[in-house]
Amino acid sequence: MRSKRGKPEDWFAPKRHPDHPRPITRRQFIAQGFMAGAATIAGGGVLSLFANPRAAWAQLSSDLEPLKAECGIAVAGAGRIPFICFDLAGGASMMGSNVLVGRQGGQLDFLSTQGYSRQGLPGDMIPPAPNPMTPTGDHVDQRLGLAFHSDSGFLRGITDRLSPGVEERINGAVIPARSENDTGNNPHNPMYGIHRAGADGELLTLIGSRPTDSGGNSVAPMSMINPEVRPTKVDRPSDVTGLVDTGQLVGLLGQDDAVAVMESVYRVSHQKLNRVSTGLDAMDPATGITRDEVLKDLVRCGYLKSADIANRFGDPASLNPALDTDIVGPSGIFSAQEFNGDSEFRKTAAVMKLVVNGFAGAGCVTMGGYDYHGGRRAEGEVKDLRAGRCMGACLEYAHRLGVPLMLYVFTDGSNSSNGVIDDSVEGRGKGEWTSDNQSSTAGSFFLVYNPNGRPQLLGGTPAQQAQHQQIGWYRPEGAVESASSPAANNVNLLVETTILNYLALHGEQGQFTTLFPNHGLGNATLRDRLTAFEPIVDGTL
Repeated sequence: MRSKRGKPEDWFAPKRHPDHPRPITRRQFIAQGFMAGAATIAGGGVLSLFANPRAAWAQLSSDLEPLKAECGIAVAGAGRIPFICFDLAGGASMMGSNVLVGRQGGQLDFLSTQGYSRQGLPGDMIPPAPNPMTPTGDHVDQRLGLAFHSDSGFLRGITDRLSPGVEERINGAVIPARSENDTGNNPHNPMYGIHRAGADGELLTLIGSRPTDSGGNSVAPMSMINPEVRPTKVDRPSDVTGLVDTGQLVGLLGQDDAVAVMESVYRVSHQKLNRVSTGLDAMDPATGITRDEVLKDLVRCGYLKSADIANRFGDPASLNPALDTDIVGPSGIFSAQEFNGDSEFRKTAAVMKLVVNGFAGAGCVTMGGYDYHGGRRAEGEVKDLRAGRCMGACLEYAHRLGVPLMLYVFTDGSNSSNGVIDDSVEGRGKGEWTSDNQSSTAGSFFLVYNPNGRPQLLGGTPAQQAQHQQIGWYRPEGAVESASSPAANNVNLLVETTILNYLALHGEQGQFTTLFPNHGLGNATLRDRLTAFEPIVDGTL
């Protein structure tokens, strides 16, 4: 059956579904597009090892640099691979129409025609169907290593932002996994776990869009939540520039002169403190340090930290994504019109600026309105394209700075099609999404960018590599096989599987059981099967 509609509509306008209650919670508003999603950041720095050499900062005077470590001032940050996740609120359709999923043999162990129809693909657009418009003659695209449908909205958006040569440095894996529809109770958010795996703060630890425990739409696994690093809001460039206040001295004197003054204050204070006594001579028997020494160190370090902050962040351009010519402008990832006209692009830019430069170690971008069932396929295609452009922007920015990146994409639930075709231009001749009560068609995926070349899948044969690239599998009729992996029917274990793969990129999967002693991923042999790639870095960078 073919469906033809009237005039185009605003695909990003809020949607009311007759089979849904009127939205009353924050998560329901985000999922149906009544409220914008927001960005979250998990802190962790890699400045000295990943930083763009064209954006280097001057150092403090040589005699003060060694003292920074004594004062707890981050020099190289945590040295972890930057991590960005996308939370598509509402239940986006990601499997089949975007990232391919197959049976036990991997992505290219194709499902039945009925299974693909359930995932919104008509018979003439299923992956093995002839397609003279592609180099491979079918509907499979493996330019990014991970197999996408050749007409995937995500893929079109990602590649739209990539410069030549970037595709060959990307690979990915897909995790078939059920999750509930239209609920914030899916513990999808991996940020706390990534922090426990080592991503920690150059400027901050966790930043979120709202004062929630996860900082995003989906909650975090309860066992991973650390109240000490509860998120603070960031969802626009002004939030990024507001992270650091260098005071009025920088504006009055200029950055270099202000740093020189602060260094002088430190030196004078240091000399004076050496000549006075606070009278607090009681010694801590455990450390052998007196209260006098502790108090003087606090004063010294306070002045040194102020000088260091002014030195590194006194120039507004150092943090502002709008002033980064790699992000905005004629040669930027976004044109000025795109950046100023779309809040999702500004939000993404704020996150990737912090994460990829090493000011933060991990971040999550929440995008709302992905509860796009009950109408034209065109709405889903337009929104998937925009999400893909945001994903591609992150990968391209990592490439421009020569920084590795793990990009993780998840959503709460999924959609299914009844086979009715949307023949509009934006519908692209694909099946309409008529129901979101299909958690069995769900899953997550991640992409890894490695500046030194495409990440290598584990396994000695193509068949073994295919099983590492698809962690679990689907049944022929287009539903998740719930026994195919621990993650397949348990969102908590989906998060654990993601974190295991993050550690494995550092060659540290052996530390997983120490960091997460109550995990549910089984023994070492099973965990090896849940791991996609060879390490791209050797331990902590």
